[in-house]
Amino acid sequence: MTGATQVAAVIGDPVTHSLSPTLHNAGFAHTGLDWVYVALPVRAGTGRSVIEAMRTLGLAGMNVTMPHKDSVAEACDALSATAARLGAVNTVVWHGDALVGHSTDGPGLVAALQDLGVAYGPDRPVLVVGAGGAARAAVYSLGQHDVPVSVAARREEPARLAAELAPLGRAVGWPDTPLAAQALLDDHALVINAIPLGMGDRDRAHPFERLRWREDQVLYDMVYWPAETSLIRDVRARGGQAHNGLSMLIHQAALAFELWTGVPAPVEVMTEAGQSALLERARRAKHANEPIEASKVSAAETIDLIPSVLDGEPS
Repeated sequence: MTGATQVAAVIGDPVTHSLSPTLHNAGFAHTGLDWVYVALPVRAGTGRSVIEAMRTLGLAGMNVTMPHKDSVAEACDALSATAARLGAVNTVVWHGDALVGHSTDGPGLVAALQDLGVAYGPDRPVLVVGAGGAARAAVYSLGQHDVPVSVAARREEPARLAAELAPLGRAVGWPDTPLAAQALLDDHALVINAIPLGMGDRDRAHPFERLRWREDQVLYDMVYWPAETSLIRDVRARGGQAHNGLSMLIHQAALAFELWTGVPAPVEVMTEAGQSALLERARRAKHANEPIEASKVSAAETIDLIPSVLDGEPS
């Protein structure tokens, strides 16, 4: 670091578990940029003051995670069209003297699906499970591609509001029985999981576990740690395809990287760094004889969330 080093940060509560410093610092090193990325714990209820602090400290860029996405959006000088529609921000960028809030959550998911070769479209409808911030971002971005999007959430009103973000969106009832879940699954080609169930909790199985999956059906689970959740294992064992949320985390980070620096993000380098960090995390957990589920984390709010607050679903 030098006196000219540009500093970017992620703020949240909690944030010490964040994988984002690993991803961004690997990208900065590879591109030769004199930048550094740090995680800053910011207490709940103080998010609105962050924008003024960013000005005072001269931070070059900022990522925002829970619980500050809404309050930071209110404090920004301006919002991108996507952030304005969602009322939430996960990336803050300098535009001249103005601090502009962006949301790379949904675009990061779309880029991840494209990178994985996961098809969606008019003849391959999508089911989003959850209606919180991550789910809303997914619905909005998928809706820009003329995709029929269904939203299943425990509460009717949040599901309805999320579904309204897509031109072809609709709210569907929460599947309270295996029969209802199977009927809902049969009508969709891609399922986006944006709730914290299905990560190994013995008492609370995900409603889409223990169902029949066709080989052309795909689950995208926004959870990236552990890399293979009980939901992912179940889907693969029953004939479907399944992916964890690491690719979404990386692609949303890459989009933020480019917004700040104007330099193409080295996605492959950032991917390798993320995978290596998760392997090391798994090694440490095994060495400590600690259940992996004890430190489960998710990309569902895009900047490394603890899934207990994922999408506001009741735990």
